[in-house]
Order: sequence, then C-alpha cells, then structure tokens
Amino acid sequence: MANTSFQFDLTLNNFVIPSGGKYPIFLFGIAIYLFSVSCNVTLLLLIILKRNLHKPMYIILFSLPLNDLIGINTMLPKVLSGIVSESHRVSYPLCVLQAFLLHMYGGGVLFILAAMAFDRYVAICMPLRYSTVMTPKLILCIISLVWGLDLILNCILFSLQSRLPKCRSVILNVFCDNPSLLKLTCGNTTLNNIIGLFNTALMQAISVSVQGFSYVKILITCLVSEKLETKTKAINTCMAQLVIFVMFEIVATFTILSHRFQNVSADLQKIMGMLIFLVPPLLNPIVYGLYTNEIRNTLMKIWKIRVDVNM
Repeated sequence: MANTSFQFDLTLNNFVIPSGGKYPIFLFGIAIYLFSVSCNVTLLLLIILKRNLHKPMYIILFSLPLNDLIGINTMLPKVLSGIVSESHRVSYPLCVLQAFLLHMYGGGVLFILAAMAFDRYVAICMPLRYSTVMTPKLILCIISLVWGLDLILNCILFSLQSRLPKCRSVILNVFCDNPSLLKLTCGNTTLNNIIGLFNTALMQAISVSVQGFSYVKILITCLVSEKLETKTKAINTCMAQLVIFVMFEIVATFTILSHRFQNVSADLQKIMGMLIFLVPPLLNPIVYGLYTNEIRNTLMKIWKIRVDVNM
C-alpha cells in the first residue's frame, strides 16, 4: 500500500563489514573527515581575515570550500555512524534533506568552477579592464546566479519527487540521493527522470561551455603574448581550477560507470558513489594551496610568524 505520509522511517543499506574491521574503518573515516574540514575551514578563514585576499578571484573562490563543507558534512558523518551503529534507520524528512544538500553540492561544484574560470578569463585576457569589469555588483550577481540557479533546479527536481506515493522503505545506498528516493515510489517516474537528466545536462553544458570558452581564450592569449609574466600568471592561476574540474569529472564518470555494469559489486558501487563527495573536499584546498601563490605565501607567512613566536 502506498504511503503518502512524510513521517515514516527508511532503512539505509549500509556496508557489510566484519566486526573486526568496523572501528579501523571508522577511525580512518574520522581522520579523513577532520583533515578535510580543517583544510576547508582554514581556506575560508584565510579569505575572510587576510586583506590581501579580498579580491574578486578569492571572493568567488570562497564559495568552493563552503560548498565542499556542505558536501562532506552532509554525507560522511551519517555514513560513519552507520558503520558502528546497529541502527541503519533514518526519517524520511532527514533523508530528503540529505539528498537535497548532496545534489546542491554537485551542482555547486560545476557552477562555482565556471564562475572562477570566467574571472580568470577577464584577469588574463583583459587585465587593464579587470577592475572595471569585475565590479562588486557583478561579483554579487555571479555568486547569486551560482547559488540561485543551483537552488532553483534542485527545488524543481525534489518537488516533483515529493508528489509521488511511497511503497518501499529501503534505500539501496549508504546515503540518500534522488535516484534512491525515486526507487521507493510506486508511481510513474518518467517526468522525474527527464527533469533529472535535463538538470544534469544543463549544469554540465553551462559549466563546460563557460570553462571551455574561458580557457581557450586564455590559451590564445598566452600563445600570442611575448611576456613571460603573462604566461606564468596564466599557468599559476588556471592550473588549480583545471585540476579540480578534471578530478571532479573523472570521479563523477567512474561513479556513473560503476552503476552501469552489472558485474560491479554493490559495495564498490557505494564506495564510488561516496568518492564524489569525499575526493574534491579533501583535495581542493590542497590543490589551491599548491598552485595559488597568494594563498601559499599567506600560509607561509602565518607559519613563519607562529614559529618565530614559539622560538
């Protein structure tokens, strides 16, 4: 019988782990979680507190660690608690909230990287006009568009999902997402699938087209420029974003492919599904620390001051 209430519990299909392996895996997960959160919080605090980072590039960059914190905090704590807990149940409203935030995170990565690529295009291809183009008003519009479009697309997706009656109560994953919620329904999900594919295609199209245009223009500028400084600046500022985008797309592709082959084990599919919410938040702040001179130099100055004070 279909359940139309929003006050029932669901059961997550957690990993099957021998009792001896639960706590080592749990501790390893906690270490990853703490490291990722501390790195992203550090990046946020640097941008907030250091005046030399109060520039359009870093104001837009601020959204990336913020989005990463949403992703990893929404997914990993619940998964880790499920590893050591005997209870694998979650209320329907909390499951929907987790799914919504995880989909916000995925779309946010694509839109934020597109916004950052556009900023680098203006900085490198139109350096003399940068301050007049990247005004506070435009930056506010870009950030509002990034979060607003992501919010609207996901609100439409989940409002369509909520209208369907539920006749199952087992989530075939270790966390909640829209495909898992759709598998609980006993209604016609054709419209939901079409909207889901449309949202994914639109997000990818916007992100890839903006980044493709920006980086092609940057590459042309570097090739025709005889200034070594221009080429070095382009490499230093764009490499981090390219690495992050390629890394995200590779993880996402492997995640999708793992669900397309029947010979892939259920646990491996779950792990691949988790990677998209683990790898970028873990590596993004490290990549920016390595490739972005101002962030790296700011961290080195802070470290040097602390060493001098303690000596």
